[in-house]
Parts: sequence; C-alpha cells; structure tokens
Amino acid sequence: MRGVSNNVKGLVLAISSSIFIGSSFIIKKKGLKKAGASGTRASDGGFSYLKEPMWWVGMITMSMGEIANFAAYAYAPAILVTPLGALSIIFSAVLAHFILNERLHTFGVVGCAICLIGSVAIVIHAPVEKDIHSVREVWYLGTQPGFLIYASSVVALVAFLMFWCVPRYGQTHMVVYIGICSLIGSLTVMTVKALAIALKLSFSGSNQFVYFQPWLFTFLLLGFSLLQLVYLNKALDLFNTAVVSPVYYVMFTSFTILSSTIMFKEWEHQNAPDIVSEICGFATILCGVFLLHKTKDMGAPSDASPTQSLTPKTDSTLKHSDQIYLWT
Repeated sequence: MRGVSNNVKGLVLAISSSIFIGSSFIIKKKGLKKAGASGTRASDGGFSYLKEPMWWVGMITMSMGEIANFAAYAYAPAILVTPLGALSIIFSAVLAHFILNERLHTFGVVGCAICLIGSVAIVIHAPVEKDIHSVREVWYLGTQPGFLIYASSVVALVAFLMFWCVPRYGQTHMVVYIGICSLIGSLTVMTVKALAIALKLSFSGSNQFVYFQPWLFTFLLLGFSLLQLVYLNKALDLFNTAVVSPVYYVMFTSFTILSSTIMFKEWEHQNAPDIVSEICGFATILCGVFLLHKTKDMGAPSDASPTQSLTPKTDSTLKHSDQIYLWT
C-alpha cells in the first residue's frame, strides 16, 4: 500500500505542476502585453516586462510548478510523471481560450480530450514506485552495466551532434538541437529523480548529504540543465515554437522513459498488457499534442492578412508564452 500511496502523491504533484506551469504561460503573456502597451515590447528587445508585477507572478507560478514537478519524481516513476507534462499544454490552451480570447478550435478541443484519455491510461497502468532507502541504492542502479552503456551512448551521440552536426545542419534541421536537448534531458531527469529521493529521505530524518552522491547529482543537474537551456534557446530562436514544442515533447519524453526503464527497471515486474497499455497511452498523448499544436492557429481572427497568417511565429512574446520547461 505504501508504494501505491507514493504513486498517488506523485500523481497529485505532477498534476499540480501542470496546472501551475500551464497557468504561468497565460499570466506571463498578460504581463508581457501590459508591459508592451506602456514600454518597449520584448520582441523589440525591451525589458519593460521586468517592471510588470503580473509577469513576476507568472514567474513565481512557474517556479511553484517546477518545484511540484521536482517533488513528483521523488514519489512516482518517471514513466508516470514525465508524460503528464502534456497536461500543462491543455491547461494553457483552455485558459488562453477564456482569458486571452485565443479561440480554441474544435480540433484543439479534440486534441485536449485525446491527451486526457492517454494520461488516464498511463495513470491506471503505471508501475508502482520501488521503495528506496538510501541514495546509494540509486547510485548502484546508475552504475549497472545497462545504464552505463545507455549513458555513454548518449554522451557520445550528443558530442557527435554538437561538434559535427551543429556546424553543418544546425541552422536548417531542427532535430539537431532538439536531439541534443532530448538526449541530455533524459539524463537530467535521472539526476532530478536521484536528488529528489535524497532530499525526501533527508527530510524524513535520514540525511543523505553525508554521502558524495547527492553533491555529484547536483553538479550534473546544473551542467545538464544549462546545456539543455542553451540548445533549446537556439531551437526556439531559429524555428517556429509551434513546431519545436511538440517535437521536443515527443523526443524528450521518449528518451526519458527509455532511460528510466533501463535505470530503475520499472517494467521488470509488470505484465505485458500493462506495458502495452502504457505505450498506447503515451502514443495517444502524442497524437493529442500534435493535433493541439497543429490546429492552435485555426481559431485566429479572420481579418488577419494572408501575409500575417503565413509568417512564422518568432515573436519573443509568443516564445515566452510557449516556453518548454526542462523537466517535462
């Protein structure tokens, strides 16, 4: 029962995270609009939004969401927490419909419903989180041959993408930058989960920071997150956010599930129907995310000029509203 209880805690935290993060997009966008009305817009290089209280409320809201997401990994397996990041897209789209008058098209509503169905399937069939009593257990799992081979392969592939593919194809092929972010992101989530477990155990009375592992995980987390941020910003600067967002979600979530499955062996004690149901649930969420993003502009005002409707959305105001957080 304790394991089931932990899954429920992780589920509640993951859903709370999506609500906070989805709401923060809307709050920050309203702040950006207010700041742009009285000063230089962010898209024109202005920073007047830093003086706008609503923008800071949005940042605080997003921070609360990230904290909840961080805590969720301490209680539930990554295969449950990571795909539920799609719920933030739903909350953002629904709130934008009612608050920002960004009309949600009928197909967008269908996309939201599909995401919810996929999320329910994953929640029902998710594996029970194993009880871990020391950060050294996490270290043991992370130093097993299977995960070491995966981590080494990721590092080698990222190095290849950074030093060979980026100079040649980075400006024209979005998958290069997103691939770097997604591969590193799968390792980032593992360090997040390890550090979250260490903090949970420490708060319960068993101090884990007397060992070197939590400090190493913290160092790796900072390095991985910085690398992700750099290349994600490059992708957002060069390519349409409406395309970057779903592709990043798909690749990041897929590699994270693979990484978690190898390290924590979450499918080891599950039967085939549960595993297939989880995969189908994830595939269903992917379909919903793509449908939602593909039709996100179908509700745009009809008086928009043809030129405007075909112009890629590189406005930094829109980028702020469509941010992709690192620990989906």
